[in-house]
Amino acid sequence: MTSIAPFPGTIEAVNARLAPLGVSFPAPGRQSTGPAARLVWTGRDQAFLVGAPAPDLTGLAATTDQSDGWATLTLAGPLAGDTLARLIPLDLRDAAFPVGHTARTGLNHMSAILSRSGPAAWEIMVFRSMARTAWHELAEALEMQAARLNALA
Repeated sequence: MTSIAPFPGTIEAVNARLAPLGVSFPAPGRQSTGPAARLVWTGRDQAFLVGAPAPDLTGLAATTDQSDGWATLTLAGPLAGDTLARLIPLDLRDAAFPVGHTARTGLNHMSAILSRSGPAAWEIMVFRSMARTAWHELAEALEMQAARLNALA
């Protein structure tokens, strides 16, 4: 995972270097997905390249290896959206947060980057030091969802 922050006026040149990966620099709140990699928006003029090494962007962008600093959790299935709605202060319904959207947000009390990767699938990036806590929060929310559904059955 590499952070890419293009220097002012270099976005076209950065996109030309990213083209062999099948991605281009994403608009705010979006991600660009190609056959070899994904480029996930992470903030103003910054994105994370996931799945492939970054091309040489010397003089075009600041790049930083983020591989050891982040953990990615995937949550998928019919309860994924409802479970995340208990932990994330965003409208996650299809119309407001469709597939391909990304947001920098909070997961309960920790910083996270949330990406919708499918109709009922989400990727949650958290700082590596918070991975166990994020896992615990998700597991607890899923247990509460299951208990609620069992009570209604």
